[in-house]
Amino acid sequence: MITKTVTNAAEAVKDVVSDSVLMFGGFGLCGIPENCIQALLQKDLTGLTCISNNAGVDDFGIGLMLKKRMVKKMISSYVGENAEFERQLLSGELEVDLIPQGTLAERIRAGGAGIPAFFTPAGVGTEVADGKEIREFDGKIYLMEKGLRADFAFVKAWKGDTAGNLIFKGTARNFNPMMATAGKITIAEVEELVPAGQLDPNHIHTPGIYVQRIFQGVDYEKRIEQRTVSKG
Repeated sequence: MITKTVTNAAEAVKDVVSDSVLMFGGFGLCGIPENCIQALLQKDLTGLTCISNNAGVDDFGIGLMLKKRMVKKMISSYVGENAEFERQLLSGELEVDLIPQGTLAERIRAGGAGIPAFFTPAGVGTEVADGKEIREFDGKIYLMEKGLRADFAFVKAWKGDTAGNLIFKGTARNFNPMMATAGKITIAEVEELVPAGQLDPNHIHTPGIYVQRIFQGVDYEKRIEQRTVSKG
C-alpha cells in the first residue's frame, strides 16, 4: 500500500522555494498548520504569496513569516489582529488583496474543482470590483472572480492515516478541506496519525487523493487570539 508519510515538518517543506504561492488552512489561529509554519521559518525564503483567511498575530502563525520579511503578497479576508501586517501594508512593503470571506472560500473551492472563474454579487459597487469584469444576470449585477490555486497547500487535521485521508475536528475544519484540493502539493499535519484502513470512511472529510504528504505534528499550542473570561 502506498504511504504518504514523511518524518516531520522539515522534511515535508524541504522543496518549498522562494516566490512560491502558498495556502494556509485555519481561521484566526484555529486549525492553522503550526508545525509547517515553524519549519518554513527555518528556511531562507523570500517573495512568497500567502493565501490565508488571515495573517496570524504578531508573534504566532503567518505573523512570524511577515516579521521575517518572507511574504511579498497576502491574499486574505481579515487581518485585524496583526500590527506588523498593518505597518507593512501602510508603508507599501506588502502587497495585499483583501477579499470578502465567502468569496475567498469560493475562489479556493473553485480552484480545487478546476473552475477558472465564477460570478458573485459580493463586492459590487466597492473597491473589491476594481478591474474585474461586471455582468448582469436576471437584472442583478455580478462581478467575476477567478479560482485560486497554490504551489503548496498546508492543512492541519485532527486525525489522518498513512494514505492521506483526513478528519477535521469542530471549527478547526474551516478553510482546510477546500485548500487541500487546491494545492499542486498538499501537505497535511495531523494530531494523530493511524495506519490506512483504521478511519471510518463515513467520517473522512478529505480523501487521501488530494494529499501528497502527511506527518504527525508535535507540541501544538492552539492559541486563542482574544481570550475573554468572566470576572469571578
